[in-house]
Amino acid sequence: MFGKPATFVTPLVIGGFNVLYPIRIEGSSANVLVRLPCPNQALFPEEKTLAEAATAAYIGEHTQLPVPKTFYYGIDSDVGPFIIIQDLGSRRGMGKALQKPREDPNEKPVLNPDISEGKLKSLYLRMARCVLQLAQPAFPRIGALVETSPGSYHVMGRPMTLNMNNMVQLSNIPKSIFPSEGTTYQTADEWYVVLAEMQMATLLFQHNDMVSSEDDCRSKYVARQLFRRLAKQGQLSKFGFAEDDWSARSKHARASATLPAPDGSGSFRLWSDGFRPVNVLIDENDQVLGAIDWEYAYVGPTQFVLDSPWWLLLDVPERWADGIEDWASVYESRLKTWLSAMEEAEKDMSPGSLLLSAYMRESWETGRFWLSYAARDSWAFDAIYWKYLDERFFGERGEGVPTEGLWKTRVHLLSEEERAAMEPLVQTKMEESKERVLVEWDAVEARQRLSSYLFD
Repeated sequence: MFGKPATFVTPLVIGGFNVLYPIRIEGSSANVLVRLPCPNQALFPEEKTLAEAATAAYIGEHTQLPVPKTFYYGIDSDVGPFIIIQDLGSRRGMGKALQKPREDPNEKPVLNPDISEGKLKSLYLRMARCVLQLAQPAFPRIGALVETSPGSYHVMGRPMTLNMNNMVQLSNIPKSIFPSEGTTYQTADEWYVVLAEMQMATLLFQHNDMVSSEDDCRSKYVARQLFRRLAKQGQLSKFGFAEDDWSARSKHARASATLPAPDGSGSFRLWSDGFRPVNVLIDENDQVLGAIDWEYAYVGPTQFVLDSPWWLLLDVPERWADGIEDWASVYESRLKTWLSAMEEAEKDMSPGSLLLSAYMRESWETGRFWLSYAARDSWAFDAIYWKYLDERFFGERGEGVPTEGLWKTRVHLLSEEERAAMEPLVQTKMEESKERVLVEWDAVEARQRLSSYLFD
């Protein structure tokens, strides 16, 4: 492709979804990386590759966020989908500078609890500048970017999310229940509905270890039906903003939001499920060289970028060693430093730029942070809904409601049809938990099964 001999340089770089082959081009001072999707990890390799290449190129051309140059990409080569990108020469991500030292490389990285406030703010400031740049471009639809001609990018692909990949890989969810290829969305509310239906699909189709008891199944079913109803009513996109006039949270003056909701149609922002410190490469002085790994990036609701980042502690709330409540407590203490860094970064932005710090502060205060996080992640939804969302939506449940009785406090909000479908589903899920076999669903039957629980 470069018209010159090339030599493979060890070692390989193996990521979560890709293998990267370092290549030296003869007569050139710059090395490149050939990036190939891992066959058993990236389950939509063609779509992922096209969207990733287009997104990275767009960011490089339309923002000041540094990204490796993309030289070539395609999906029909002898090696399958590929991207050839500039090798920035560093394998050190910002996460290395932030994390607690680890003796075991397989141990989950977490924010170093002993990091000095000065160093933390300095590193957060570098990340804040990246976040601000990524948030500036606006788009007319929700979906994946596609390069339609050299240097021309349009939202023409379906949003390809990390959660969709994980649903298939980890839970054997049939691909046929996802939006069809090329589907894009005109409003944020449409996408919230799709996300809510993915949560329902996880309950319906994941056979093993989805429910622990009959009451657990009922609670998960009730939560999903209510969440989807709010999405269809256009309430989720307003929650935690000044326009929120429906939630129980909004009725308390001390908790009222002051900032307006983003335009629900016609102005959407880039969102990457994988953007986090580990994917921001730095040099030996902790200066940013470039942001990498734009797989599972798409144009999404602006609501997503108005939340404070989930990755401030490096680890996710649903897998935090000391539980989600401890995660929230530690997160809140670090959020102050992040917001201070964000405010400093915003001073360098040009007039008319989208500024995020005030929105991020209100997002945490109102609980909008938890809404966005739960909507995007099937494995976090149940850890979050009853603890951080339900009472903000519908009011207090009363004192001392046991975990197994949570569904009883809201089942009256379901329609007659929704209530009638609950017990047969509970029995089905309990039988599945005994049998522990995987079912390969016919595409039409899978769509029909999901539809039968949506009651449209």
